[in-house]
Amino acid sequence: MSRRVLVVEDDLSTSDFVAKGLREAGFTVEQVADGRDALHFACSSEFDAIVIDRKVPGLDGLSVVKALRAAAIHTPILILSSMSHLDERVKGLRAGGDDYLAKPFGFSELHVRLDNLMRRRDRTAAETEFVVADLVMDLATRRVTRAGRLLDLLPREFKLLEYLLRNKGRVVTRGMMLEQIWDYRSDPHDSLIDTHISRLRKKVEAGSDKPLLHTVRGAGYRLSEQP
Repeated sequence: MSRRVLVVEDDLSTSDFVAKGLREAGFTVEQVADGRDALHFACSSEFDAIVIDRKVPGLDGLSVVKALRAAAIHTPILILSSMSHLDERVKGLRAGGDDYLAKPFGFSELHVRLDNLMRRRDRTAAETEFVVADLVMDLATRRVTRAGRLLDLLPREFKLLEYLLRNKGRVVTRGMMLEQIWDYRSDPHDSLIDTHISRLRKKVEAGSDKPLLHTVRGAGYRLSEQP
């Protein structure tokens, strides 16, 4: 089945260049030239990837990306831009982009990057259940259980636990959680992470004598069977 790509680019020659190459490679392509139209298309239809220019009218590319991530739309996004400096690439990735390609570019590189993003998404999508000891998270049903007991998690707690489960056995720093869960570079309330971890720990550990969520002093937190 043909994969669908949304191309968001207000420069017609660039948009047609990308769309033509993708169609010849077997993709189905939708083209829009305005950020607001892009947001509408991406929210109302399923795409396998989005290629978006940073400077599109209506709503700039980074604002579109942020809005999509805030709406829990995880379609792989490749950002195009004439701004190639490192700090600009970092801004694009922090906004929620999965990759960043500087203009001018060759179609072969764009094609390879899109293929890589979609393969990565496919591998992630295939993993719908996470397990640590008797703690089980089912992404398909949005259910979390501990020893068969259903945990009542708030949306932010669910997202935080999912991130910890995806990194099970590894130390996750406060900075990592702030960037991935809250999109902050620094803690605006000093105790934001610790407060949420404390609430999550109470729910995860309730009724069990085997702790799974461990504090790593001076580093962060680790979800693991081992202390």
